[in-house]
Amino acid sequence: MERWRLVLGSPAEPWTGRPGAEGAARDAALEWLYGRDEDLDRRGVRSAGLGPSQVTAVDWLDDVHRLFPRETIERLERDAVEHYGIEEIVTDPTVLERVEPSAALLRAVLRTKHLMNEQVLGQARRIVAAVVRQLLERLTPELRHAFTGARSARPSRRPLARDFDFRRTVRANLGRYRPAERRILIERPHFHSRTRRHLEQWQLILVVDQSGSMAGSVIHSAVTAACLWNLPGLKTHLLAFDTQVVDLTSEVTDPVELLMRVQLGGGTDIARAVDYAAGLVENPRRTILAVVSDFYEGGDRYRLLRTVRSLAGQGATVLGLAALDEEAAPAYDRELAGQLADAGAHVGAMTPGMLAEFVAERLGR
Repeated sequence: MERWRLVLGSPAEPWTGRPGAEGAARDAALEWLYGRDEDLDRRGVRSAGLGPSQVTAVDWLDDVHRLFPRETIERLERDAVEHYGIEEIVTDPTVLERVEPSAALLRAVLRTKHLMNEQVLGQARRIVAAVVRQLLERLTPELRHAFTGARSARPSRRPLARDFDFRRTVRANLGRYRPAERRILIERPHFHSRTRRHLEQWQLILVVDQSGSMAGSVIHSAVTAACLWNLPGLKTHLLAFDTQVVDLTSEVTDPVELLMRVQLGGGTDIARAVDYAAGLVENPRRTILAVVSDFYEGGDRYRLLRTVRSLAGQGATVLGLAALDEEAAPAYDRELAGQLADAGAHVGAMTPGMLAEFVAERLGR
C-alpha cells in the first residue's frame, strides 16, 4: 500500500494510509520533482509536499541517491533534466560531483556547455568520458565484428544472433517437430561463420546535424566513427554542421574531445554540408555518404536534392539517416526525406550496429 501511496500521491492517503518515515522521505523527493507538473493543478491533485524552492538540486540528489535504487536514480535524473529542464544538475559543479553518468545527462551536457565555466566543464567532462567509455566498450566489438567478413557456408560455434542459420537449424531439428503444438523443439541452434575478404579502399563520410533534437545521434555518430577508424579498407570522415560545416575527422580518435567541441543548436543548412562532403569524395563507386539529420532544411533544398541526385548518378551510396542511435526512433521531415529517396538516397533510421553491417556489406562487394 505504501508503494501505491508513492505512485498516487497524498490524495490516496484515505485508502492507503500515511507512509512510514522512509516512505515519507521518498515521497518528498518525488514531490520535489514531479510536483512541478502543471497538469496537477488542473486535475486538482496538488499535494502539500516540499516545493522546488525549499530544496536545492544538491540536497535532492543526495536524497535520491540515499533512498532509491540505481535504475530509479537514473530515471529521476533523466526526467529532471529532459522533462523539467532543471539545468543546475549539469551546470552546478557540486551537483555534477554527485550525479550518475548516463546518456541522458550526456545529452544535457552537450546542450548546456555554453552555460558552463571552466570548473563546471571539468566536471562535465567526467560525465562525457564515462558515457563514451561505456558506449565504446559495448559498440566496438559489435561494429568491428561486422567487418570480419560475409557469412559463409561453414558453420560457426559463436552464437551471435546476426549469424543465426535458420534453415540449417530447422533441418537439424525436424525430428523434434510436435504436430499437435505446431512447433519444433530446438535442441541445438546453428550459426553461420564469416570469411575475411580482401577489401578495396572505401570512404565512409558521416555528415551529422548539430541541431538540438539530434543530440543522441551526434553522440553515437562520434562513437561510431571512433569504432570504425582505421579499419582495413575503410577511410572514415566525420563532419558536423548547422549553418556552417566543421570537419572533425582529425579528432575522431578522441570522441570525448570531439563531443566537447560540438555545440548543439543553431540553424540547419544540409545542402551546404552535403556539398562540402561531395568535395571529399575520391571514388564515387567506393563511397558511402551518410547524412544524419531530421531533414528540416533551412537552406536550399533544391540544391540539396541536386547534389544527392548527382552523387547517386555517379555511383555513390547516399544514406539519409533520420536517427543513428540505439533506439533508431526518428522524428523528421517526411516530405524532404521522400524527395531524397526519389533522388536516389536510401532513407531510414539505423542503430550503429545496423550501419556497420550496411557498410560491411558494401565493402565486401
